[in-house]
Amino acid sequence: MARGAVLLRLAALGMLVAFLLTPHSFAPLFQPLTEYGAPAIYDQGNLLRLALAQIGTVLCAVAASTLLAVALGIAVTRAGGAQFLPLSRTLVNIGQTFPPVAVLAIAVPLVGFGLKPTLIALFCFGLLPIFENTISGLRTCPPAVLEAASGMGMSPVQRLLSVELPLAMPLILEGIRLSLVISVGTAAIGSTVGAKGLGEVIIAGLLSNNTAFILQGGLVTGLIAILMYDAMVALERQLFGNARIE
Repeated sequence: MARGAVLLRLAALGMLVAFLLTPHSFAPLFQPLTEYGAPAIYDQGNLLRLALAQIGTVLCAVAASTLLAVALGIAVTRAGGAQFLPLSRTLVNIGQTFPPVAVLAIAVPLVGFGLKPTLIALFCFGLLPIFENTISGLRTCPPAVLEAASGMGMSPVQRLLSVELPLAMPLILEGIRLSLVISVGTAAIGSTVGAKGLGEVIIAGLLSNNTAFILQGGLVTGLIAILMYDAMVALERQLFGNARIE
């Protein structure tokens, strides 16, 4: 990443932290967006806690998606599980076929309002990119390397853990990165069913016609998504260099 881009990201991180810690110091910037003496800064909850709650929800959902998607990806790339690839692909596509709002509508009658339906929606929504990248990564392992591993006496499990997964890891992490960034924005809709998050700020702005609230929720969510993306890219570069990272 160019030096200028790094400085820009650091400035964005600094502004985000400053706003979440001392939001009322930014009131003059948002005051022109309010009408009839409405508050310029969201005051019905702590912005820092809402942001952390949304990040926590996203991380839990993506962690669960990763475990299942990688396990399924490994299973269907083995000789004994290849026949289940079409079924597995259909299942993980459900999260993309049905929008998160529809998944929430189905989940609420089953598990109630709050965090649980949001986790279910994000879990389903995050499966596909991780699953497909896991399959791609495992299938692109060089045959010569796999033959050499078998020639060294490695068992199938040893070959998977010591050769295939390490070679596939850049693509797997790329899928996790995509799932993570998508989920950050999508998690905001969880506030419609009572989950804590920055969606509260956006909804409050829509209900009160307060553009300042809407902008605050949207900007903070967008900055978190960008910074999470950059953090994943930095991790991938640290582990694997610049190869295959965009």
